Amino acid sequence: MKQSLQLRTSQHLTLTPQLQQSIRLLQLSTLELHQELSTLLIENPMLERVDDPLDSAVRLLADGAISTSPPSETEFTVAVSSEQNSAESNSSSENTEVAAPVDSTSPSDDDWSFDTAPQGSKSAEEDEGRPQLEAAHTSLKEHLLEQMRLNLREPRDRGLVELVIDALDDSGYLTESLDDIHASLPLELCVEPEELLFALTMLQSFDPAGVGARSPAECLALQIKRLPKIPFVTRRLALSIVETHLTLFAQRDFNKLKKILSCDDEDLREAQVVIRQCNPKPGADFASNTSDYVVPDVIVRKSADGWQVVLNQDVMPKLRVNSMYAEIMKQNRGEGSLTPQLQEARWLVKNMRQRFETILRVSQAIVERQRNFFTHGAVAMRPLVLREIADTLGLHESTISRVTTQKYMLTPHGMFELKYFFGSHVATETGGEASSTAIRALIKQLIGAEDQKSPLSDSKIAEMLGEQGMVIARRTVAKYREALKIPAVSLRKSL
Repeated sequence: MKQSLQLRTSQHLTLTPQLQQSIRLLQLSTLELHQELSTLLIENPMLERVDDPLDSAVRLLADGAISTSPPSETEFTVAVSSEQNSAESNSSSENTEVAAPVDSTSPSDDDWSFDTAPQGSKSAEEDEGRPQLEAAHTSLKEHLLEQMRLNLREPRDRGLVELVIDALDDSGYLTESLDDIHASLPLELCVEPEELLFALTMLQSFDPAGVGARSPAECLALQIKRLPKIPFVTRRLALSIVETHLTLFAQRDFNKLKKILSCDDEDLREAQVVIRQCNPKPGADFASNTSDYVVPDVIVRKSADGWQVVLNQDVMPKLRVNSMYAEIMKQNRGEGSLTPQLQEARWLVKNMRQRFETILRVSQAIVERQRNFFTHGAVAMRPLVLREIADTLGLHESTISRVTTQKYMLTPHGMFELKYFFGSHVATETGGEASSTAIRALIKQLIGAEDQKSPLSDSKIAEMLGEQGMVIARRTVAKYREALKIPAVSLRKSL
């Protein structure tokens, strides 16, 4: 077969670096976005943040002078004659010239910010404020060791109690048996099992009550024994329940409990109140887990014209191209090693603006279709799919999916992820559709208003929803109930 060269023309879609960056920024959450910007600000000297907390630090000006005030708009600007300005006014956006800073109403590619508040305006209280230091956290081990030093004097006893303390988990339970602890000790110490049992007994007398327990039953029993002002009969009944019949109590099989313990409803009710005063995880109060707070990307407010959607200014970084470096590049007519960094900085500023504009457009479209939710709550949620928003805004469905993932909206009813407003539909008897979110809200309302002595079963809830015109099966009710983390009917029953 003879080889030859042939030219063919074809079309294919290519993701440019700018488009790839735009897609990546769109799918990032607020926390991930700021982490990405921190990396880009370090790697690219042509990029800077207007809201940088170091704006008030010492800065080096273009002429070599030192300034401690926030940079003004003219500090890094080189004077240009009127002839140069007129000649450069017709240049394209690909030129390396930096546009003059403009207001947020008409943002440029080099200086972008939605912030409309005047910079540098601080109240007297902010100027006079002092940083508040967080109090030192005390762990469970430190709390127990402090009590050990106050109650024990013998070094051997202290060492054994500290050995048992080291075997506790975060909830305050002893995860290792005393036999295993004894087997791990060197033989030359001559530690007897009775000494370890004494150390455990001493530990269980410390605060918080229930620490050092080897099971939930022992933990509750230790706390019940130390509760003050409990009648002897009630305390004995509560101890009998947690030590012997804790499984039946957890399953709320009260009829069987009354038969085994030979007690009536009143006695069992009093014992139940005592048991509920106990904490099954006594060491949880000393945990150092830091709560993660969700910051909204958009905020919905009620106005005279209806529901208004605005972007959250606190999570929006204010970026711009470094004016000093850009002017140097302009004087050198774009020659130098920083030309790619300048183009990347402009791409980032443009993509950041596009990211927040897309989030705002999608949020406005969601609020427009879920107007009844903001007025009446979750029971008025209507069915909504990604395709409906995509067709309205002229965007791809995958773009809507990226926008609604890990982006949050603050509403008068609480904080919700944008994906919360999308849900499947359930047919009604009239031929209409009901949102699955609205059905879950109705199930929660029905269970919240039920009689605790005779709770509603899943079949009964399905019948009650059917009376309201919603065709839904019992297993669907069970699925929605489990999604709401509501226990079954047998676990919701009370005396």
